[in-house]
Amino acid sequence: MTDQKVFRFLIYAVLTFTFIYLLNLTGFVFKPIGALLAAIAVPVIGAGFLYYITNPFVNLLEKIKVPRLLAIIIVFLLIIVFIVISVYFIIPPIQDQINSLVESGPDIQQWIEDMINIWRNGQEFIPESVQNAIDNMVDNIGQYTEQMATSVFSFLGAFFSFLFSFILIPFFLFFMLKDREKFIPFITNFFSESKAESLTRLLKNIDETLGSFIQGQALVSLSVGIMLLIGYLIIGLDYALIFAIFALFMNLIPYLGPWLSAIPAVVVGFFQDPMTGVWTAVVMIVAQQIESNLIEPNIMGKVLKIHPLTVVIIILAAGAIIGFVGLIFAVPAYAVIKTIATHFYQEYKKTRPAGKKNIW
Repeated sequence: MTDQKVFRFLIYAVLTFTFIYLLNLTGFVFKPIGALLAAIAVPVIGAGFLYYITNPFVNLLEKIKVPRLLAIIIVFLLIIVFIVISVYFIIPPIQDQINSLVESGPDIQQWIEDMINIWRNGQEFIPESVQNAIDNMVDNIGQYTEQMATSVFSFLGAFFSFLFSFILIPFFLFFMLKDREKFIPFITNFFSESKAESLTRLLKNIDETLGSFIQGQALVSLSVGIMLLIGYLIIGLDYALIFAIFALFMNLIPYLGPWLSAIPAVVVGFFQDPMTGVWTAVVMIVAQQIESNLIEPNIMGKVLKIHPLTVVIIILAAGAIIGFVGLIFAVPAYAVIKTIATHFYQEYKKTRPAGKKNIW
């Protein structure tokens, strides 16, 4: 029995690698398809994200007897109001703080170099490898600072461009909200009744998984951003709005994002005043504790059922392979793949004879 299972596993492995090899040989066939998908990726992904954020509001309006089309129009009007408020009241102070931060960049760089030199001169003995690493960091700190600033500002610029430049997103969003109930029947119409029923359950599970992750992560990120903004304003941290918004978006990267967003805020806090730096770190730690122990368990719950260590490994691997985009999409992609694999495994178990429910 064991030999049969091992042989079956080897057959599956050979077939899988053969399939991958054939895909690699015929890659030219898929390049036009990849180009097409890349062209529509931004509006589809952007509209999909907004769909999961706005659909609960549309459903809520429907429950109070508002026609769905009218509910969608109301939601669109609210989005327009939010954009107008952002343009007139939020973006100008952000721009002013960014300009001020850029102007302070050389001073912050010099302060960091001075701190490193003070620490280094105060040490009686430093291993040569550590000394070389410190010297290399000091020599390239200007480049690191410039790269960090460029990355942050490029990200913020790309985000606002994402909101205001891609005019196809509202059209995709409108039809996603309006015709959401027609998608599954349209897909399952091509299958037999039993397979259509299975596919319907799979698509609904994927929809629930994506919805739970996007809605939960958005609420958690918004909560953290608000808490940090209030805390930063209380302690008098310069550029509080920038760092709070930066933390809000970095919080979309589970586990690692919040701590990565704390680094620039703490550095600028110490540059402003040592006690301000300490209080900045305290505010960040308190906000993360509240998020981890109160907000996230109640909002996200355990819907995704992914171990934290698995999340960290996925994020690190995706970041190394794909880059920043991989950090954002790795966890939801893994959750969807896990949902699909679990579904087909459950379907497989149903076809097994009684007493032989498992593969091994």
